[in-house]
Amino acid sequence: MAKIKNALISVSDKENLRFVLQTLKKNKINIISSGGTYRSIKKLGFKCKEVSQYTGFEEMLDGRVKTLHPKIHSGILFKRDKKIHVKQMQKKQFEPIDLVIVNFYPFETVIRKTSNKEKIIENIDIGGPSMVRAAAKNFESVTVITDKKDYSELIKELKKLKGKTTFNFRKKMASKAYGLTAYYDAIVSEWFNRDMGLNFPERKVFFGKKISQLRYGENPHQKSSIYINSLNNDDINLQQLGGKELSYNNYNDVFASLDILFSNLKTPSTVIIKHANPCGVSSNKSALRSFLNAQASDPISAFGGIVACNYKINSRIALEINKTFFEVILAKGFDKNALRILKKKKNMRIIDISKFCYESKTTCRFFDNSFLLQEKDNLIFQKKKLRCVTRNKPSRKELKDIEFAFRVCKYVKSNAIVVVKDNSTIGIGAGQQNRLDSCKIAVQKARKFQPKHLLNSIAASDAFFPFADGIKTLINAGVKTIVQPGGSIRDKEVIKAANKAKIKMIFTGIRHFNH
Repeated sequence: MAKIKNALISVSDKENLRFVLQTLKKNKINIISSGGTYRSIKKLGFKCKEVSQYTGFEEMLDGRVKTLHPKIHSGILFKRDKKIHVKQMQKKQFEPIDLVIVNFYPFETVIRKTSNKEKIIENIDIGGPSMVRAAAKNFESVTVITDKKDYSELIKELKKLKGKTTFNFRKKMASKAYGLTAYYDAIVSEWFNRDMGLNFPERKVFFGKKISQLRYGENPHQKSSIYINSLNNDDINLQQLGGKELSYNNYNDVFASLDILFSNLKTPSTVIIKHANPCGVSSNKSALRSFLNAQASDPISAFGGIVACNYKINSRIALEINKTFFEVILAKGFDKNALRILKKKKNMRIIDISKFCYESKTTCRFFDNSFLLQEKDNLIFQKKKLRCVTRNKPSRKELKDIEFAFRVCKYVKSNAIVVVKDNSTIGIGAGQQNRLDSCKIAVQKARKFQPKHLLNSIAASDAFFPFADGIKTLINAGVKTIVQPGGSIRDKEVIKAANKAKIKMIFTGIRHFNH
């Protein structure tokens, strides 16, 4: 590659630009720029030619058209080793542009600050992406820089090679450039889709900004990173206050816990998660009691799990937490003494979720070269629409437990059975291939850890009972109320068994599979 002669610079983010300009000056590289970037370069004391002066064509349409000119794009795109291209450039007296430093209008920032559609649309960059795409396409001859984090590497290249760059560097920057344009366009596309309430467009694109690389994935031999995918935030807003870095599995469990925690649990509530499944959930006026009840649901599974709370943790709760090994603690704040107590366990991750904003509208699952996209399961049954199908009817107190049980069941891997007493889980059967086994596991756990609470307990099922054997298992254990969607061809058989046992059965009409 020949020595870089001309550089075009157009950046919204002007941080650290001085260091690049100093290197360009030392290597006698001419600078072309426009608008605010031009003024900034001049203010910093460097020579620069304004784009309109360079092209001989004044910008128009309120700046919408300024770099969209043949002299700019020919300078970027012409192939230096193609005679006809060189000849055409000479005929037009066009100069090569060998270095393009561009970042885009801050569309992502603007949509988070305003709902003014005119302002948002004016911050959709046209010239910037056009120049970047052109430069990236012609990477064999042109260097394109789209990230200020790459300034230092560019400076090293120019210093080492006396005003030149290596092929590998240009190719690397080109790849990064196309990543940026794709990311930028995806955000714009998503904004339009959301504005129209369109969740399933003909072409679905995803965008993601890397937050950090994780130590490994689910297993040590798998690489992993976490990305943010949000129009509203540039961070996931999980403030870590102590402990080592979160792993892939930690994040997976954290997300599972937040799903439950933000499912309209209003009273002080505690969720304990293990392998993306709840092993204990409790709501209680007393935050301490909420934690103790959640842990008592399945203390063996709770060991090594994560604890999520929708309340501020005090020293009393912190002391109880420290009696067991937990990987992660999430809460809406920690008082000073609680934080001091929890930090005694150096490896335990302590995370403040006070600023976390739950905004998910869809869920996605990838496999090979395809993916499944669906609406988030945000449906919650209405008490007025519950249908009691047995002779015995539930009391108002029981209705509260019924609502709690069915709400928790929604987030347990299917097939799912949740047994509840006094707004606390006492037995959870998850992820079985048949519902009968889920019933048996839920009962087995309740008998092991909460036998006194089984009598007159309430059980929830995420889907209908295909046979009466499942409810008979629950009835024999002491369950007196069962809530389920209904809809089986054997509903009559199931209801008959419930009436015979003199228990109560509620149909919600809503299924909550969670595979």
